[in-house]
Amino acid sequence: MSDAEIIATLLSGSAGGANPVALAQQLIVTFGGWHGLQRASLAELQSVPGLGRTRATRVKAALEVGRRLLLAQPGERLQVKSPTDIAPLLIAEMSHLDQEELRVVLLDTKNRLLKLHTVYRGSLNASIVRVGEVFKEPVKLNAAAIIVAHQHPSGEPTPSPEDILVTREIVQAGKLLDIETIDHLVIGHGCFVSMRQRGLGFSS
Repeated sequence: MSDAEIIATLLSGSAGGANPVALAQQLIVTFGGWHGLQRASLAELQSVPGLGRTRATRVKAALEVGRRLLLAQPGERLQVKSPTDIAPLLIAEMSHLDQEELRVVLLDTKNRLLKLHTVYRGSLNASIVRVGEVFKEPVKLNAAAIIVAHQHPSGEPTPSPEDILVTREIVQAGKLLDIETIDHLVIGHGCFVSMRQRGLGFSS
């Protein structure tokens, strides 16, 4: 099924005379695909002629189901062997946010996911972010390692000088606490950058 056909199944059977497939195609064009639909508010969806509250709610509910499926790992906890193991979850959670957030992924001794914790909301500025807050939850849950992540609302994941400085401070603090900082991921719209892979903020 095409993207439009999938969305059309959510729109059929609701009140309103607009053709579901045509309306689905209009939504894709208006909001720029799945990530745009995820970022859109319920009010923004309802503003599309022919959609209405019922259809808009169905679309948002389906997107939320997809997000929660990514978060719900069957069987054993998710094991993070590389950035690509955790990036899809972080992209689903963060790429649509309008405000920058700093999150920390807590891992056990086998790099299995313990918790995804939001540390800070706002511009990632080294003079504002308290490194102690980054490690508060990892210390509490006796995490062996962490992955730090934050998103750029612009959608462009290129690390800034501030990102590099914050990363360096987090890595150094982790060494003192015997908690390894595995990576710092910068999340964009449907993409990410691994700062460790680029050698930014991590000593060689």
